[in-house]
Amino acid sequence: MSAAAASWNRRRHQHGFTLLEVAMAAGVMAMGLATSIIAIQSAFRHLDLARGSTLASQIIQSEMERLRLMSWAGITALPATQTFDGGTFFSASNRVVGRFSVTRTRTPDATRPTEVMNLTVAVQWDTYDGRLHRRTFSSIYAKNGLYDYYHTIAHP
Repeated sequence: MSAAAASWNRRRHQHGFTLLEVAMAAGVMAMGLATSIIAIQSAFRHLDLARGSTLASQIIQSEMERLRLMSWAGITALPATQTFDGGTFFSASNRVVGRFSVTRTRTPDATRPTEVMNLTVAVQWDTYDGRLHRRTFSSIYAKNGLYDYYHTIAHP
């Protein structure tokens, strides 16, 4: 056997990857990277929604507590509907100011309009992908309720 034939025989038996195998591996890797980027984007979208929902819930709770501490005269003096910025009463943080819109609605109860008010606080905001979200909480405020009892009867 000549030296050239022996060299050719050795190269033929050496293990390696063909161009087709390398192209298929690169394609699988590209699909894996693309899928992971899409998953990360979805995770950031859900994280932003969760943070916004938490802040909206805290704003609603703060506003309801502020209303709960008002007297009946203060509640009846409120406008029927008022919309204001979420940072007005709650935070000076730029995560809240200008991002959350709070709408407070006060309506007299249908059966007892002089004794009961229905209060609704709604918060809406846009997530970073431009979707509008809204959270709402409704409660009832009664004249001579717990606030009036505690501050006028229990502590004269």
